[in-house]
Amino acid sequence: MLAVHLVSFFFSKLQEDPTKKVDRFLHAMRLQDEQLVDVSNRFLAEMKKGLSAESLAAAAVKMLPTHVRSTPDGSEKGQFVALDLGGSKFKVLRVKVREDEGIKKGGVEMEEKTYPIPEELHEGRAVELFDHVSESLKDFLHEKNMSPEKKHPLAFTFSFPCEHPSLDQGLLLSWCKNYKVRGLQGKDVVQSLRQAIDRTGDMDVDVLAVVNDTVATMMTCGFDDQCCEVGLIIGTGTNACYMEELRHIDLVQGDEGRMCVNTEWGAFGDDGALDDFITDFDRDVDAASLNPGKQTFEKMVSGMYLGELVRLVVLKMAKLGLLFDGHVSDALRTKGKITTADVAAMEEYINGLINTKEILTRLQLTPSPDDCVAVQQISTIVSFRSSNLVAAGLAAILTRIKQNRNLRGLRITVGVDGTVYKTHPQYPKRLHKVVRRLLPDCQVRFLLSESGSSKGAALVAAVAQRLTSQRRKVGEALSLFTLNQEKLQLVKSRMREGLEAGLKSKGCTIKMLPSFVYHTPNGTERGKYLALDLGGTNFRAMLVRFKRQKSRLYHKIYTIPLEIMQGTGEELFDHLAQCVCDFLDYMGLKKVRLPAGFTFSFPCQQSGIDTGTLVSWTKGFKATDCEGEDVVNMLREAIKRRNEFDLDIVALVNDTVGTMMSCAYEDPKCEVGMIAGTGSNLCYMEELKNIEKLEQSNGILKTNEQTSEGEEGEAAVKSDLKMCVNTEWGGLGDDRCLEDIITPYDAEVDMHSVNPGKQRFEKLTSGMYLGEIVRQVLLDLTRRGLLFKGHVTETLKTPGIFETKYLSQIESDRLALLQVRSILQQLGLHGTCDDSIIVKEVCGAVSRRAAQMCGAGMAAVVDKIREDRGLERLSIAVGVDGALYKLHPHFSQVLKETVGVMAPHCNVTFLPSEEGSGKGAALIAAVVRQKQEM
Repeated sequence: MLAVHLVSFFFSKLQEDPTKKVDRFLHAMRLQDEQLVDVSNRFLAEMKKGLSAESLAAAAVKMLPTHVRSTPDGSEKGQFVALDLGGSKFKVLRVKVREDEGIKKGGVEMEEKTYPIPEELHEGRAVELFDHVSESLKDFLHEKNMSPEKKHPLAFTFSFPCEHPSLDQGLLLSWCKNYKVRGLQGKDVVQSLRQAIDRTGDMDVDVLAVVNDTVATMMTCGFDDQCCEVGLIIGTGTNACYMEELRHIDLVQGDEGRMCVNTEWGAFGDDGALDDFITDFDRDVDAASLNPGKQTFEKMVSGMYLGELVRLVVLKMAKLGLLFDGHVSDALRTKGKITTADVAAMEEYINGLINTKEILTRLQLTPSPDDCVAVQQISTIVSFRSSNLVAAGLAAILTRIKQNRNLRGLRITVGVDGTVYKTHPQYPKRLHKVVRRLLPDCQVRFLLSESGSSKGAALVAAVAQRLTSQRRKVGEALSLFTLNQEKLQLVKSRMREGLEAGLKSKGCTIKMLPSFVYHTPNGTERGKYLALDLGGTNFRAMLVRFKRQKSRLYHKIYTIPLEIMQGTGEELFDHLAQCVCDFLDYMGLKKVRLPAGFTFSFPCQQSGIDTGTLVSWTKGFKATDCEGEDVVNMLREAIKRRNEFDLDIVALVNDTVGTMMSCAYEDPKCEVGMIAGTGSNLCYMEELKNIEKLEQSNGILKTNEQTSEGEEGEAAVKSDLKMCVNTEWGGLGDDRCLEDIITPYDAEVDMHSVNPGKQRFEKLTSGMYLGEIVRQVLLDLTRRGLLFKGHVTETLKTPGIFETKYLSQIESDRLALLQVRSILQQLGLHGTCDDSIIVKEVCGAVSRRAAQMCGAGMAAVVDKIREDRGLERLSIAVGVDGALYKLHPHFSQVLKETVGVMAPHCNVTFLPSEEGSGKGAALIAAVVRQKQEM
């Protein structure tokens, strides 16, 4: 009775629309968008697993690093030999990249010859296969009259899963595509090739790179479209590769830049991840394959298996009586009788049904028109599932790229090759449509690889040559900033010589200006003090209250316009008086006469604590009628002209001295102050007896230890007192003693500064100049074609455009290269990932040298203090302020390391100044007031 019902059921199905009949039978192969999104998410998870060292062993998708770190930028050049081994045929090619004038098609010219691979070699010994390859190569070189005496760079396309320890090594993981050569798995295919070449003899080739055909496809298309960062093969096999952020690839050291990852996605599902999508037909295909249980995804989508899947479906339906009136021919039962080319032919838009009938007739079947429609529909569903699954995998790759780069949308090109994609009439359109439907926020262009993977392999070699040459030239440029132990010792020695000379007489390059600050704070300071701070483009007015070893600070910041900085001195000090007036009004202290400390961060020759003659402007200031004048008196005169308030200016302080005093309030061991910001400077507590030039000033000293001239002042000089000396070390090198360290880039910066030939040490170490040094390097590298494709923009030619803050941002360890590119784009510099790496290296070289030079200079100071005090080991603290020290991610560490190496007998502690030099100025005012009241 059951048999009768089954016959009745199948008979009824024969009467319905043949396409609906097939749709119902193959409903498991018809995937909806929700299912494709599910597949895509599963593949994303597999990608992450394959990239992680912890989970790689269990990952089916191996995500193999290729050591291809860059796609072509169009400047590649050279002549290469290419070998292409990946299927039933083997090719040898000569590839010329921009070698001859008149070369068309993107500057690449190729000559090739195909050599058959005997069937027995597919399952023979590795030595036999590679001997055949080597002999074919020799034949080609001889045929093309390529001299055996000249070394020929060679690129090897090897289209089987390999692990790549380097660009020119490939350890075979497994065979596929009906290859099962013995004795090669786990071994280096490049080494096997080299050994075969040696056995063949009379050839001199240099194997530069071994790549997968997928990678080669990406590189081929990348030469024509530099947005191409994904390669896709849909042919006999299937695979995809893409440019992954290096920081996510655990198996490769380093985190800068990108590297192409060969996903080997054909193995997706080998761990059961696709079990709920696999049909009985897929299981039958897998069981009859050379590698059961392996390459699950590939067997669902690639050209090697699509025809067989169709055959199995047609056979099953025929056996059930749903086709050919239940007739099954011997040909239909034979594996491989329906090929993927047949599937493509059956789906042709116009001749599809005619082709279907011819194919079925060839299989000794007598199809009805409905049979032809049904079999055509089977082909459509099987191939449509293939394109859908490929689209889901590709969507996962594009989603990962988008997430890596933190983008809302993505514009990218996918390079595609493979017979299925090229010859199937409907496949490309289906694939494109589904990808765009799954990723509506991505602009995806599909670029067909016209020249095959051989061109791509040659381009990999060409890119490798370009990068090697580029790295060498960039390295040569940046080596100018490298300071070895010998050069650091030179800086230390010359700094020490400059310190000693400056203590003895005026007119030295290192000014060694007495500050008339004899004491650091002792914690007993009390009261309210005003602090004024002029050190750069901003002016700060502060009220500081000291009570019980604690302080509270209130302040306002005022901008100094450029026209004021470079106007007249009277205009500058009137502007400062106006700012002070506004602050006192804001604090409600306009009627109170407060003691004030004035931080003036420019070189001043002081003859007392409250007087100071400006030696020279720095940091871009050029106000007239100031140099040679007492700046305290100029401020007092400006306050008088305003006639709205009065101040008791009791101390003139350099910002470096103020920083030292501020930190000494927290740590009594602090006897050195350093500024590493817009400017660069250092002060320290020097033995008063060593400041010989004080004895040359007619014995007249106005100090906070005395109120009159004469014997008391002379005794102070001869005592064991100390005085803070403002080194003004930025002048080191003004006598050309640093010429063997100064680079042509530094010379260019100096030449175009407001004070050529002056402040040479500061121009190597301070924030005002580091960005400009970087710009000069970038400009030179670009002009030499090593950056930004040689395109020199107006932005890059603009002095000052590359601010030092960009060094701190770009060198941040937390900053991805995409963000570096974003910073460069804000500056109008549109570069590649490789450009971003080079820019980061330039910034690092310039800032590291600055920190090392400051470290060597400080080593000279602390060693001098140790020797002057007759100590075997000195323990001392340094108060530090300045944006370069505080904000740059590596400056402070390099500085500390250098001091440790260059002054090994000194234990130096660094204390960042929290309130800056303003608090220090108030403390000096407090110390002076206390001494006056004693």
